[in-house]
Amino acid sequence: MLEVHDLSVAYGVIEALKGISFAVEEGEIVSLIGANGAGKSTTLRTISGLLRAKGGRVAYKGKEIGKLPPYKIVELGVTQVPEGRRVFTRMSVLENLEMGAYTCRERGGVKAGLKRVFARFPRLAERKNQLAGTLSGGEQQMLAMGRALMSRPEILLLDEPSMGLAPLLVKEVFSIIKEINADGTTILLVEQNAHMALSISGRAYVLQTGEIILSGSASELMQHPEVKKAYLGD
Repeated sequence: MLEVHDLSVAYGVIEALKGISFAVEEGEIVSLIGANGAGKSTTLRTISGLLRAKGGRVAYKGKEIGKLPPYKIVELGVTQVPEGRRVFTRMSVLENLEMGAYTCRERGGVKAGLKRVFARFPRLAERKNQLAGTLSGGEQQMLAMGRALMSRPEILLLDEPSMGLAPLLVKEVFSIIKEINADGTTILLVEQNAHMALSISGRAYVLQTGEIILSGSASELMQHPEVKKAYLGD
């Protein structure tokens, strides 16, 4: 479904990604794990069209998307939930969700989308007229995910969904990610909480200073000595 081949990205003279390659099959949850600064967010931002690659290619369903603007990539079915949530703080919950539905062309599509999102996130329904900036961190994460789901993505790119959340809320958010996947949305997950990421993923890749150093099934990587030592605290 998604193929990244020999992808290189630089910020000036600093190489952020050094020719990485990986793939995501339809229906999977695939994680990219690694320390801060490994290139995880850069990878997602490049797939989304927010950054331009220096070399390599990104293909979605066999079609190269590396030179498309971000809104075109969303229209194809690839949507990102950004790191730090990035909700529109001075707009209501409802207005934030409506912003996520800008690709919707069907009559009644926005209304149907809101119904689906409110069924998935009842707390957002309760707070639909509240300003997004007054929500808790967990509620803002749910709003960012709900806003992304309004575009009916086929693949959802999640960037650090657990960041800044209390452990109980992290469990809730990851449970919701599993439900979204079970409903048919493919997930590419970037996450520093390697234990949580691997616990819900089928496969994973380990990024280190812009290179993929390990890959395999999530269960294999959970038992890998390097992963246990560096990311699982064992």
